Amino acid sequence: MKGRMLEQGRGLLKKLGRFKYVLLVAVAGLILLLLPTSETEEQEQAVAGEEEDFSVEALEEKLSAVLSQVEGAGEVTVMLTVENGVQRILAQNETSQRSDGEVSQELETVVISSGSSQQEVVLVGQIYPTFQGALVVASGAANPAVCLKLTEAVAALTGLGADKISVCEGK
Repeated sequence: MKGRMLEQGRGLLKKLGRFKYVLLVAVAGLILLLLPTSETEEQEQAVAGEEEDFSVEALEEKLSAVLSQVEGAGEVTVMLTVENGVQRILAQNETSQRSDGEVSQELETVVISSGSSQQEVVLVGQIYPTFQGALVVASGAANPAVCLKLTEAVAALTGLGADKISVCEGK
């Protein structure tokens, strides 16, 4: 009985020998699928952090630092005005009821319970503020070429038109 089972096992190995590379690739693929994807989780956390950390002041500082690198600009300070703050879009369930020819609708914010007393709203997305205008104060703004470069850079980074950007000479 043992000899017969051993023979059957060897016969199976011979038949599978033709497909050993295919099986090897399939097993390797399954292993890769089962591995945790920490990189994806890190990217999601980074995106979530960026969404919550939007700050006009921080953006002004970054713009000031970048624009001061423009040749001839010198020391640069940027001030941005925005139309409104960051708007959060929350997930909502909509229910409709019909009675006696009237339709009533209710919106209910979706909440996830993550423990005994902890609840979190479900954030679908965020709408960032739109810029209304920009003031750039640069020590090298007396030079028209520098002024143009600064205006073009601010327009490219904020989406503002040149008519909404003012570049002035600083001290």
